[in-house]
Amino acid sequence: MRLSDAALGRATLARQLLLGREDVAVPEAVRRVGALQAQEPASPYLALWNRVAGFDPADLDHALASGEVVRATLMRITLHAVHRDDWAPFHRAMTHPLRASRLNDRRFAPARLTPAEADGVRDALLAFCAEPRTQDEILGELERLLGADRAPAAWFALRTLAPLHHVPTGPPWSFSPRARRYRAGAATAADDPPPGDDPAVVHLLRRYLAAFGPASEADFARFTMLRRPFTRPAVAALRDELVVVEGPDGRELLDLPDAPRPDPATPAPPRLLGMWESVVLAHEDRNRVVADAHRPHVVRRNGDTLPTVLVDGRVAGVWRATEDGVDVAVFEPLDRAAWSALEVEAHGLQAFLADREPTVYRRYRRWWDAVPAADVRRVAG
Repeated sequence: MRLSDAALGRATLARQLLLGREDVAVPEAVRRVGALQAQEPASPYLALWNRVAGFDPADLDHALASGEVVRATLMRITLHAVHRDDWAPFHRAMTHPLRASRLNDRRFAPARLTPAEADGVRDALLAFCAEPRTQDEILGELERLLGADRAPAAWFALRTLAPLHHVPTGPPWSFSPRARRYRAGAATAADDPPPGDDPAVVHLLRRYLAAFGPASEADFARFTMLRRPFTRPAVAALRDELVVVEGPDGRELLDLPDAPRPDPATPAPPRLLGMWESVVLAHEDRNRVVADAHRPHVVRRNGDTLPTVLVDGRVAGVWRATEDGVDVAVFEPLDRAAWSALEVEAHGLQAFLADREPTVYRRYRRWWDAVPAADVRRVAG
């Protein structure tokens, strides 16, 4: 069975709760979509507003405060919000890239620690973080252990590779870059696992396919930053459970047998997605959601992934929130019905942001004038 880009897109949108807002509790919504990009604190809230019927941001506040949803550094060495049951296996699966990205970085060199010594400091740090600690408190403890000259470089590595949860610090979006707190998560192995049939990687692959499939091994590698010595054994371990379909170019794509694959003509409502939206970033081949021609305008060279406009299941442009309303810039002309539907979404977004941060993502507005737009309109305000 060969699937078109449209069919792949509808399959992913169905799993991502983007074919219609669903009446589902916040922790279950997070579990179903696999992982929400969270390096910008507002983004998980925007993601759930787009997916959950009647979403109340206070419900995510509560889930993060209670630990039902965990914010931590995981896939692609970036912050994600994940269900608490997925955090430990996800972190274990990501051990190799998390360690390699920091222990091999020249910014770690001033710590003057071998990997084994770094693991010892890690264990001491986790014991210290059994209760929530501020970043200043953690640096103070590392200075006590290592000295003031070595502590910053050690923290550069450990804040990424150690199994630490980010602790909410308050409104508007639970976390602030200027006031960071951490606590130890459940203990996971400190050593760098050898390539092989790691149950944690198998778990991550199964959850990835449930949330973003059908997908190739290369798609999974892009989503995680895991190399083939880790992805290939996981695919082999799961292969008997999976079905194989063909992508538009005949590539082998893997999927769970009972996962939804809707008709490609299934209506896909417009959505105003937040920055670093997972559905835009989850595949090596992203044509199912964003055309190659538009991709550089959405994912900038420095990695910034702009707030996107989804029309008929595909990225059609970008949006911004200003003091005066919500603006939309599209790459190609839209018909009147599409603009009318976007206006409804924009007014809903404006109301959603009003009590939290009406000008969300303000510091990224510099990209607005660089977007080649066929049409720019104020759709709410």
